[in-house]
Parts: sequence; C-alpha cells; structure tokens
Amino acid sequence: MLDAMDSAVSTRLGRLPSTVADLRRLAVRALRRMYRPSERLFAFRLRREAGRDVLEGVSPRYTAIVLIALANESADDIREILGRGSVGDVLNGLANLCTGTEDLGAVALSLWAARAHGHSAVNRLLRRLREMRPDLASYPTVEVAWSLSALTAPGCGWKRDGLALAIAERLMRSFRPGVGLFPHWPADAQSARFRGHVACFADWVYPLQALSFYHAVTGSQRADRIARAAAARMCGLQGHAGQWWWHYDLRVGRVLERYPVYAIHQDAMGPMALFDAAECCGGDYAEAVTRSMDWLIDPPELPASLVDREADVIWRKVARREPHKLVRNLQAGLSLIHPLCRLPKVDVLFPPCAVDDETRPYHMGWLLYAWNPARIQRLWGERLDAGSGTTDARRPPARLETVGPAVA
Repeated sequence: MLDAMDSAVSTRLGRLPSTVADLRRLAVRALRRMYRPSERLFAFRLRREAGRDVLEGVSPRYTAIVLIALANESADDIREILGRGSVGDVLNGLANLCTGTEDLGAVALSLWAARAHGHSAVNRLLRRLREMRPDLASYPTVEVAWSLSALTAPGCGWKRDGLALAIAERLMRSFRPGVGLFPHWPADAQSARFRGHVACFADWVYPLQALSFYHAVTGSQRADRIARAAAARMCGLQGHAGQWWWHYDLRVGRVLERYPVYAIHQDAMGPMALFDAAECCGGDYAEAVTRSMDWLIDPPELPASLVDREADVIWRKVARREPHKLVRNLQAGLSLIHPLCRLPKVDVLFPPCAVDDETRPYHMGWLLYAWNPARIQRLWGERLDAGSGTTDARRPPARLETVGPAVA
C-alpha cells in the first residue's frame, strides 16, 4: 500500500527532482558558510548588509536542528559542512550548554539530535528534559511539540515513556477540532490576552509532526485523527499560489494575517510536516507540497525568486512594507472586535513586496530533513545526491564578516 501511495505521490511531484537537488546542494554550501568551528555552533543568521555577507551570533537551537538533518546525510556532506569538526564534538558542546539552560527548545532539539545520532549525551539531555516538565510547565506549543518529537521520532529507538504519553495528551487536549488548529500556548497554559486568539504556522507544523510520530510508535488512533485533521485543514487554508500564510484566528479557523510568507515554510517546514504525516498516518499531500515549492521558485508577489543564485542563498521571507510588525498587530487588535474584522485595503496600503535579506541555519537544516535521501529514494526510486543539482557544487563560500553575540 505504501509503495502504491509513494508511486502516486511521485507522479504528482515529478517536476521537482532537479529543483530539490539544486536546493539541497545550496543548503550544504550555506551551512558550511554559517558554521562557527571555534564555538562548535552554527550562527544565528547570515545577513546581507551594504552588499556584504555578515554572520551574526550563535544558536544552540539552530545547531541542533542542523544535526537532526545531518543524521540522514552522507559522511562527505557532513565533512563539507563541519570541516575538521565532528557531529560528536558539536553534540558534546550542546549537551554542556543544555545542562543549566532554561531553554526547553534547545534541550528538546538537542535530545532529538543526540538520539538520531545514537550519541552518549542522550541520558544527560533526557534527564534535563524531565526536569523541565514539558508535560506540565508553561511553555509555548512549539517547544512542547519538539519535546514529544525528541522522544518519538522514527529511527531513534522508541521505548514506552510516561513523559511522552503525558506530552502527547497535552498536545491532543490543546487541539481545536472545530477549526483544525493548535494554539500558540497549550490549553492549560496562560496566554496573552491581546493575542490569545492568534496562532502562527509554526504552531501548526510542529504539533502535527509530533503527533504523527506519536501515532507511528504507539498506534494512538486519537493522535492519528488529530494529525489527519490538522494536515487537511492546513492544506485547505493554503494560498492560491501555494503560500503558507503566517497568522490564524483560533476562534474561527481563518487566516488572520497572510504576511510575511517565509521561504522555510515553503521548501522545508510545510513539506516536512506533510511528508511526516503521510508516512506515519497516511494521506496524500503531494499537490500541496508541489504548490508550496512552486511559490518559492516563482512567487507572484516578487519579480524574482527568494532563491538568489548570485548570492548563493535562499532569502528569509517576503513581507509587507510596513513599520515593525504594524499590520500583524493591527489585525490582531481589530479581530478582537469581531472575528471577521480586518484592516481595509491592506495590500494597497502595505504591499507585500519587501524581501528580508537574511537566512538562518535552521532553514537549511529542515530543508535537508524534509528532502532527505531516503525519502527521495521512496518518492522517485533513485538516489538524488545533494551535489547533483544544476548549481556548481564546488562554488567557494562568500567572504563573511562576523559579529556577535546574538544567541537563539
């Protein structure tokens, strides 16, 4: 049955292999540029400033996400990215950083990475995760979902765990079945009064992924139903050109504010969540994934793609021309008056045509994870090397200027 489903999906995704190969190769090159060997961490971001590429800060979270992806990659690509460093060295550094941190996201993602690589830091990180109580304490939904994924991700050696059961119950209890959405904070956590009705795309992606994993290892039919419902609603609210919109109203299950549209949602997080849902729970989301990728290559809002061949990066997002987050805040406030109340003529007043000239390592990490070699083999029946795309695999990295010390 799975083979037949993969065959049907691969037919609809048939025009994507060369695009995927190209993006994978770009991701490897970009990660090589964003790795800081002296800190054994990836940068927070690479930013274009006055024609120069500037590397800023470090991010344990982003580093862990990259390592999760590298568990599926070849030794050659890992060497190209990390140089003389090793995954083990980076994981040891992450485990040390997580010992005293209060950042649940960093702990959960580092645990996921350690389990994916079979690293000895697993026990230390698992102990820290248990201490932080993601099943009870007040954390955003995204971080709670990462905690469940860290315990249930395929290929990481599932053992029945009371913490995983409790976290899954918390996520399932938070799901809004009438609208197909997850809130920004779990149902038992206190949310901001002004924005309590607002959820973002990430609040959807990560619980969908985590509950798909949970169903796969436990057979939970409730998790299966919720994951399928969330994936179906996600596809139902996709934009006409394949956009994954940013903010949603939990009360009515409608788009609250469309922009910015992030490149990572289009080629990485959206496809990743839908592929994981399909493989763990069933379903065919090939049309939505194809449209998602089509937008990245040819967005109607812009004269050119966010994939910048000259700069050898994928820029972060297309956004409105607006003062800092003005439209998002106005839409959230107006919708409090009535769920259908919106800012009039918003696309005229604040057109979505601004490009954010930065990129971040977690984008490249989730891109490699979403389009990993094993998945590509299943979809297209052939091995698609990261270096088999149309761009020059040996293009030298751009000269970077570095600044710090931003951490995320």
